Amino acid sequence: MKKKKYLLIFDLDGVLINSKLNMKFAWNETKKKHDIKKNFNSYFKYIGIPFDKILEKLKIKKNKNLITKTYQKESIKNFHKIKLYKNVFRVLTKLKNKKNKLAIVTSKDFPRTKKILKKFNLNFDLVCSPKPNLRGKPYPDQLNYVIKKLKFDKSKVFYIGDMLVDYKASKKSKINFIFAQYGYGNTYRFYDKKIRNIGKIFKYL
Repeated sequence: MKKKKYLLIFDLDGVLINSKLNMKFAWNETKKKHDIKKNFNSYFKYIGIPFDKILEKLKIKKNKNLITKTYQKESIKNFHKIKLYKNVFRVLTKLKNKKNKLAIVTSKDFPRTKKILKKFNLNFDLVCSPKPNLRGKPYPDQLNYVIKKLKFDKSKVFYIGDMLVDYKASKKSKINFIFAQYGYGNTYRFYDKKIRNIGKIFKYL
């Protein structure tokens, strides 16, 4: 019997990498340089949506482009504070060896995403960040773009995320969702598929 092949789409922060310390340093430096009053916890509760949308949620309206550039620069400067979650490389290699397709859908900008993937030697069939014609999560645009590009039936597609916006994007895209309990989210009640570590993903395939 022929084994099924799946398209597994991963969120980045909180699913493949633990970047909370990196974000904290980047935000605190940005906060100082631009005299922003909002603390890191206020920023972090909106993690999962694009950076410009977080600024909107925090009611930061002035110098948004400058603030974004500062944050990105400080984040890159502190890349050494990013850690790969345990067994990520092994699990991704095993999934590839089973002929599954792997993709990334993240709210992080594309240049930083590519640098992080290169740092940890992670290779994907497609990497998708928000761009002008693709709205960020919770909209399904990025997921739909990846599915169309890689030509998969939605019943064979999984999105692995750790935040409510990831679930909402999956639901709007009408694909399967796996909740990474080890990430940054703390709401469990919506999810029938959950994993305590990335190695548990195989039970749903």
